[in-house]
Parts: sequence; C-alpha cells; structure tokens
Amino acid sequence: MLCQIELNTCSHRHLPLYDFANIGLIYKSHWYNIYPTLCELKFYDLNKTERVALVAKIHADILHAIVHDNIQPIKIHSSSEDTYVRKSAYLAIGRIYDSEIHLRARIISCTDELTMSEVPHIRQTAINAAGEIGKKDFASVGHFFDRALFDPHHTVRNAVIGSVKKMSEVNPEPVLTWAKKYLHHPDKEVRREICHGIELRGRTHPEDILPLLRELENDPTARVRNTLIHVLGQIAYKKNCLEIVVADMKKWQNSNLVKAAFVEIVDVHHRYRNFAHYSQEEASKYIDQRFPSS
Repeated sequence: MLCQIELNTCSHRHLPLYDFANIGLIYKSHWYNIYPTLCELKFYDLNKTERVALVAKIHADILHAIVHDNIQPIKIHSSSEDTYVRKSAYLAIGRIYDSEIHLRARIISCTDELTMSEVPHIRQTAINAAGEIGKKDFASVGHFFDRALFDPHHTVRNAVIGSVKKMSEVNPEPVLTWAKKYLHHPDKEVRREICHGIELRGRTHPEDILPLLRELENDPTARVRNTLIHVLGQIAYKKNCLEIVVADMKKWQNSNLVKAAFVEIVDVHHRYRNFAHYSQEEASKYIDQRFPSS
C-alpha cells in the first residue's frame, strides 16, 4: 500500500491532496522514495489513493523539471508504456501552462524539444500536451500540429486527431481556420485526419463544420469519402442536429455520397438509440420527406 502523501493539504482545483506552492516538499515525502516500485505496476493496478498520489508525483516532477529547465523527467513520464502515465504527463503540462503564466514560454520551448524526440511515445505525449494548451491558446501551439500531421508514426498522427477534436470543441474559431487549409492537401491521409479531427465540434454545432465537410464531398479517395460519411452520421443524431445537417446537404452536389450519408445517419440513430433525439424510424421519415429520392 502506498503511504499517504506527507504534504500540506491546502485546496488546489486539480489535485486537492497536493500543495503546489511547496513543490520542493514532494521530494521529501516518504512515498516519493518508494515511487520506483510503482513503475513496475500498471496505473489501474494501483488503488485510488495510490493513483491520486502517482498523478500528484507526475505533476510535481514535471513542474520541478520546467522550473529547473531539466527536460529529462518529462521525457521519462512521456515515454512510459502505460497510457495513463503518459496522459497524466500531458494533462500536467496543460494545467501548469494554464496556471503558471510566467512559465509559458519555457513550456512551449520544452514541448518543441519533445516533439523532436526519436521516441514516438514522447512525440505523442507532446502533441497531446499541445492539444491541452490549444484549448485556450491555439496560436502558441498551432505549428506543432503542422509538423505532427506528417509524423512517420501513426500514434503521433492519431494524437493530432484527438487534439483537434478536443481543441475544436471548445476553441473552434482558430482551430477550424487552421484545419481548413489542409482540406485539399495532396496527401489523402492528411485530408482524412482533418475530417475526422473536426468531428467533435460538429456533434453540438454541426453548422460550424458542415462548410468544411462539404469541400470533401468530391474527394477522389474512397477512404476520405468514407470518413466524411462517418462524420456526417456522428453529427446528426443529437437534438436539433439532424435538421441542420439535412438542410445543409441540399446544397451538396454528390448525390451518391448524400445517399450513402443518409443511410449512415439512419443507422447511427439505431446504433445510438439510447442517446439519439429521434428514433431510427423518425429520422428516416424526416429525411425521406425532404429527399424523396433518397
């Protein structure tokens, strides 16, 4: 059993068990000395108290590393084989960027170095950290995604998709503006990744991404068109969304793709029947009334 954290317990909005004002104390705590044994365990092999302590330890390590301009501890956590350790690392970077304004330039510099690592896990963690930052300050991290879109490793490119999803959901204007410039990129995988990445914003605000999706309706690559059809299904099942999507698709020119999208939309209303605003029958009837030939 991991020992209790021997730190002050003043309130912090992210980790209430840790006093971030006294960062040095973490290195004097009893449980810090047995931390290496935790590295042999998976994150969810630990109990809740141990997981909270481990997250606090990772946060402390990263803050200490940034303050002292020592990137090695960040690389250690970022290269972990445990997904949840890496997640704790990139969430910590995002939280520190948000709360420690005076460290922001150093964090951007550190993230830049991490994105140049030869280790894919480290690059992936860096892009996910940039995604956390970009939820509020995309201007400072956009260039990282310009690079990572073309990373040779799929996990890094997937981190771009995940980051674009979470950033566009809460900070749509700069992120969608950035995404638009890649809609007609010669690399089909780049087009597909951008299409997939903007999906999450569309689930609540389909009108924001439909103009971008429409630019892909005649894409020459089936894989891109299939992703487009998938995204159209994902943005049409919540309240008020089907109406917006169907109305917009009256402007589309690729009738075969429109028909395939309607099939997907109706099917999604069945697959997500516990969450969809309309039943599958209601969705199908709504579409048929507006597109009799569909």
